[in-house]
Amino acid sequence: MEHHVPSYNDGFMVRDRGAVPSQPSFNNVPLITRYLQIMRRRKWTIAAATVVCIIAAILITLFVTPQYTATTQLEINRESARIFSEVENVQPETGAGDQEFYQTQYSVLASRTMAERVAQELRLANNAQFFETMDQPAIVESFSGLSSSIPQDQREKVATELLLANLQIQGITTSRLVDINWTSADPTLAAQVANTWGTSFIEYNLERRYDATSYAREFLQERLEQVRQRLEDSERELVGYAQNQGIISLPVGATDGSQPTSERSLTVDRLAALNQSYSAATADRIEAESRLQSARSGALPEQLSNPTVNALLQRQATLSGEYADMMSQFTSDYPPARQLFVQLEEVRAALGREQSRVAAGLRSTYNDAREREALLESQIEALRGEFLDQRRRGIQYNIFQREVDTNRELYDGLLQRLREISVVAGIAENNISVIDTAQIPTSPSFPRPFLNVLGGIVLGLSIGIALALAREQIDETIVDPADIERRLGLPVLGSVPEAETDTPLNELRDPKANLTEAYLSAQTALTFATDHGLPRSIVVTSTRPAEGKSTTAHAFAYLAARGGERVLLIDGDMRSPTLHKSLGTDNMLGLSAVLAGAASLKETIQKVEQLPFDAMTAGASPPSTVELLRGQHFAEMLRELQDMYDFVVIDAPPVMGLADAPIIASMVEATVFVTEFHGVKARHALQALERLQQAHARIAGGILTKLPVGDTRYGYGYDYGYGYGRKQPA
Repeated sequence: MEHHVPSYNDGFMVRDRGAVPSQPSFNNVPLITRYLQIMRRRKWTIAAATVVCIIAAILITLFVTPQYTATTQLEINRESARIFSEVENVQPETGAGDQEFYQTQYSVLASRTMAERVAQELRLANNAQFFETMDQPAIVESFSGLSSSIPQDQREKVATELLLANLQIQGITTSRLVDINWTSADPTLAAQVANTWGTSFIEYNLERRYDATSYAREFLQERLEQVRQRLEDSERELVGYAQNQGIISLPVGATDGSQPTSERSLTVDRLAALNQSYSAATADRIEAESRLQSARSGALPEQLSNPTVNALLQRQATLSGEYADMMSQFTSDYPPARQLFVQLEEVRAALGREQSRVAAGLRSTYNDAREREALLESQIEALRGEFLDQRRRGIQYNIFQREVDTNRELYDGLLQRLREISVVAGIAENNISVIDTAQIPTSPSFPRPFLNVLGGIVLGLSIGIALALAREQIDETIVDPADIERRLGLPVLGSVPEAETDTPLNELRDPKANLTEAYLSAQTALTFATDHGLPRSIVVTSTRPAEGKSTTAHAFAYLAARGGERVLLIDGDMRSPTLHKSLGTDNMLGLSAVLAGAASLKETIQKVEQLPFDAMTAGASPPSTVELLRGQHFAEMLRELQDMYDFVVIDAPPVMGLADAPIIASMVEATVFVTEFHGVKARHALQALERLQQAHARIAGGILTKLPVGDTRYGYGYDYGYGYGRKQPA
């Protein structure tokens, strides 16, 4: 049966770069695991950085000048205590602006103004010992006359900068306390500066408050004088207008000698009095009229109560009785009867005269009451007109009055405020107090050996990890099986550890060797590259030489032959052959002789002792290997070999710089791309893969070789993964 060279898709599961692999992805490794792997690979970088930082910390601890830190603690209240407020509310209240307030106070504490006050208070500009302690030899020499004199203002500036450079303001969280820390090589100087800084801040705060109070007092005094002048002017206008208009007002509401609360017009008082009198006159007139009417009807009470009228009435009744008795017996002509009649008429006449006199008195009283009522009514009408006229004139008067009242209230308020400010300025309240004064420190704050070494360890680890991550980002080599998939876009057939000896081919003879198990796993993955199992022919190549492709080709051939397959291993690198050296055979006739037509397959195929597969060396190096590979002899040779063998493995030259590997890869069923751990950059490997794909090579996957045995894969070492079960209990 005639065989042919497999086509591009002939029974082969093509996987281009970027295709999704059929096996689990190495990219599913957790991020923390990837970082741990990076740190494991770069452990010497991290260790070196840590050691350098620890040594630096130790040197700093041994040779640096000890520094002492003194601390003064202050309490800063949001506002000064309200001495003049209610007793239960003396302490200041907290508010939403506390954080802003305290940050402002901290900034004032650390300001240049405060440093200048401290320098002037301690006279540091003229203190040579201060500059000597602060390591300022130039200024110290100027004091001793060894160098030119430095101006006073320049020394003050340097002293201020030194104070600020060694100052630390530290607010205590969730409290009103703040620490003033000052560091120096002289512990006594440190305590002195810290204490002076606290007292200077309190004095500065009091000065600011006093200045603000003085300004307010001067402003209020000036404003009070203006308001007083306006009040006097408005009062003059009010009095002048009232005098011109004849408006007379009486004070109302001032019964205790204090300032009257309001004023009332004299016309109003007169009108009120006349209204009251008029009401009384009207009542008197009505009463007199009623009595007069009663007098006319004869039922006047005054007549009944008059003794003369009562006596006359009684006399009339007596005489009337006697005259009636006499008339019952005698006639009217009877002299005694006539005499009684005359007496009766005289009594009646006297009674009439007396009643007329009483009625005349009532009529006179009624007339007087009516005249008085009319007089009062006319006076009220006159005052009412005067009052309305005064009301019209009082509109402007009220305007002047309101202006006077407004100016008086403003004047009284300003006067009261001025008195309060004067009292407060005299008391000089302060919202800052010293809680703890700075003591002379007995132990240095720097250096601290334990903290320095610990800081060096932390800093070294941080720098080392940063360098490791940076090198990992800069490093373009393939260092992880996941890089084959992530960077090169190839399925991962397997990863192979470093050989434990200098003869890796001899390690393949041990079934339980790490190298054997790794290649066996890769060969198993290779069987899934086609729909019929292990490809009939493969080529093993790499980007550059010495990446392990020859060992990989030998391992595939050996393991397949050990599994019962008829296997042929061909050395396809006719430029730099190596197979005959590793097998210890002759290289006179080989692949070059077959392609040139100088020898047959049977003449070039060698049976190697103690090996289960056959081999074909590269043969003598031809003038042009590319011309031999492009000819028809290579394709015909592959067809004949597939009739003779189940599995043909070709160890091809590297891809970069040569055309041999792409030509060979285009004629075989599968290509295995070998990459050395930390051996080749990813971009070079991608260029090699690009050349293979341009030649329509069918790339089955990649193998990462020469991994350190101690490296990890998902946390397990290769000793555990490939050597599992090797050691049996005794």
